[in-house]
Amino acid sequence: MKELAEVRTLRVNRYMIINDEPCKIMSISTSKPGKHGESKARIEAIGIFDGQKRSVVHPVKHKVHVPMIDKRSAQILSLMGKDVVQLMDLETYETFEMPIPDEFKGKLAPGNEILYLQALGKKKITRA
Repeated sequence: MKELAEVRTLRVNRYMIINDEPCKIMSISTSKPGKHGESKARIEAIGIFDGQKRSVVHPVKHKVHVPMIDKRSAQILSLMGKDVVQLMDLETYETFEMPIPDEFKGKLAPGNEILYLQALGKKKITRA
């Protein structure tokens, strides 16, 4: 899910969508309005799921999409090999599988709780 917001309402450490990828805003710089134009904002952001740096320039009155980030907790049901973990959401009791990020390999055990992000149909483990 996503909603529209004006560029001037965006803040650092919030999120926006760039090229259909939810990104965390790292910096915003604005220019002064010109003789015939309006001021523009340059936004530097990093993709949540792929880690790529992205930058865009938009007028401050331009509307952009902002993702609805859902932070949830889940319990580890089982480890399926070295790269996949089976989880159960603690609110909806839905079970699903997710790849294990490199920084959490070897630190996960069945029965433990983790935190994960969910946005635009993608999921990522954030804290173990």
